[in-house]
Amino acid sequence: MEQQPKMVTGWAARDANGLLSPFSYPLRAKGDEDVVVKILFCGICHSDLSTIKNEWGNAKYPVVPGHEIVGVVAEVGSSVARFAAGDTVGVGYIASTCRACANCRDGFENYCAGLVPSFNAALPDGATVHGGFSELAVVNQRYVVRIPCGGGGASPAPLDRLAPLLCAGVTVYCPMRRLGLDRPGVHLGVAGLGGLGHLAVKFGKAFGVKVTVISTSPWKEAEAVERLGADAFLLSTNAEQMKAAAGTMDGIIDTVSAVHDLTPLITLLRTHGQLVPVGSPGKPVQLALYPLQSDGKSVAGSMIGGMRDTQEMVDFAVEHGVAAEVEVIGMEDVNGAMERLQKGDVRYRFVIDVANTMARAR
Repeated sequence: MEQQPKMVTGWAARDANGLLSPFSYPLRAKGDEDVVVKILFCGICHSDLSTIKNEWGNAKYPVVPGHEIVGVVAEVGSSVARFAAGDTVGVGYIASTCRACANCRDGFENYCAGLVPSFNAALPDGATVHGGFSELAVVNQRYVVRIPCGGGGASPAPLDRLAPLLCAGVTVYCPMRRLGLDRPGVHLGVAGLGGLGHLAVKFGKAFGVKVTVISTSPWKEAEAVERLGADAFLLSTNAEQMKAAAGTMDGIIDTVSAVHDLTPLITLLRTHGQLVPVGSPGKPVQLALYPLQSDGKSVAGSMIGGMRDTQEMVDFAVEHGVAAEVEVIGMEDVNGAMERLQKGDVRYRFVIDVANTMARAR
């Protein structure tokens, strides 16, 4: 007799109003190389909000969002050697890649043309991929990372604070490492102080670099310097401050997701300095070319990270005590959290306590 698929509960949006509610669906059958993860926590990324509201025109309803997953291995396929039941693991944005292109071979799966996200997607065999606002996930072992644990199996940092590292953390970590912005003596600018920006500050300080937060909000100065440990704060609407800081930064991680002019940030860079936009504005941004050309400056793209870099990032974060500042919510509170996220009302990342609240939220 053919075995019936296991039914699981997640929270899904059914249309572009983005309202999430309980949704029962069959769990994808476990393959030989798959890991079944019991989801403990899942962070909420702004791209989850954009997807459920179909702001990018690619929503495949019903959408179960979520791609900042921390959980425990419940089962493994017959060919899985890297993980065992009981291991603490993380799953980020990647569910599948082609595994054959140059990017995949070189450890840059995040740039594979065949990348399948870990939510709102379908695998090459047609199987639907649902995200982390759910009880369980089935993931190929290639796209799972190990969460290092201390003595007695306890993680050195609360798992809820590690969940956002699986997307937000690796998004800022990778360009800093790739472009040499991780060396002591470097002056790093961080534009924007939200979910991405606050982690860029934390990683920068863990690397031992000088960090200046750049923001349009004066009240964020105390947050940046006193709470997060930034070395300096620059109010981008203050012409005198901007003029004084011109040509002082080796690189800037621009985490701003709103449409904005990049030119003022370019003026802050030293000769051959690099601006890395990691936010995703919905419309084209402005950029004057001459300030780039006159000092050999550049704008560099970056998107999440490959699996090797993601594991490296998690290991570094645990070793150096880098973890997100979070508001932990129950699954039943997710719609309110999405409304607040749309208004920018979160410090600095929402994380859903999936394991402890899913049952009562059904």
